[in-house]
Amino acid sequence: NLKTQVRLDDHWVDVDNPEMDCAVVVRDGAATTAPMHRVHAGDPVVVGLDGVRVQPLERPRGANPFEFMASEVSSEKPKDVLVGEVAGRIRASKAAGGRLLAVCGPAVIHTGAGPDLARLVRDGWVDVLFAGNGFATHDIESNVLGTSLGILLEQGLPIEHGHSNHLRVINEIRRRGSIAAAVSDGYLSSGVMYECVRHEVPYVLGGSVRDDGPLPDVYTDVVEAADAMRALVPGVTVALMLASTLHAIATGNLLPAGVETFLVDINQAVVTKLADRGSHQALGIVTDAGLFLGLLAEHLCS
Repeated sequence: NLKTQVRLDDHWVDVDNPEMDCAVVVRDGAATTAPMHRVHAGDPVVVGLDGVRVQPLERPRGANPFEFMASEVSSEKPKDVLVGEVAGRIRASKAAGGRLLAVCGPAVIHTGAGPDLARLVRDGWVDVLFAGNGFATHDIESNVLGTSLGILLEQGLPIEHGHSNHLRVINEIRRRGSIAAAVSDGYLSSGVMYECVRHEVPYVLGGSVRDDGPLPDVYTDVVEAADAMRALVPGVTVALMLASTLHAIATGNLLPAGVETFLVDINQAVVTKLADRGSHQALGIVTDAGLFLGLLAEHLCS
């Protein structure tokens, strides 16, 4: 996913949309990446290493080899300072015309951070959302019924028959045909998905084999889901990945190395896994996604 050039007719040509695990197809003097399922018989594809060069990411020099807590993933760093730095990078990116991509897992809702993320969407900080059926379902459940997986978010207590609440909201959305229709008729009047519809923030909900329902907006074909995500990546300059192993790594595979990437998860192994799969630009922040979003909203929206 590094910036790549190929040699064509005695000059170097940039490869459009750098992405890992893709072929480079050359047409009409231009070179672009293509996932393997989009390469067709007869396409001129770059093979071998000759005539190809990449531009590695710049790394800071002069670091002290004996520094404490100097790794890119650490659970022992002051979180408010880290969040402030992330907020500063987001501000700078947006001021330069960049776009912020949020990649979210359902734990964002379970931890009570849905209102903070909705506020970031409403205030114009989030430009694209990637998530799964679970995130959208529990966001809607929390805003319609006040629960997430049957747990009252204001009290942290389960309610009777609450385990079926998410199924009830799925059925209501399916009855209406889409999340947007539920917003239009007033069934859904708050939350992250509501703000995305209201402010025309595009989203991709990629399904999995264990989804309930799913919601009608969910892509159940993984190839179609990946292509829909891929179409929204151009222009993204900052990616914020929150408590989602599956969608974070999938998104990391689509992003150019130049996209500033922040992965927030309570599990340090998840944070490390993204870099292990090639997204070396990612900065891992080991903390609760709910606490992180609350602090980020304070920095950006106050």
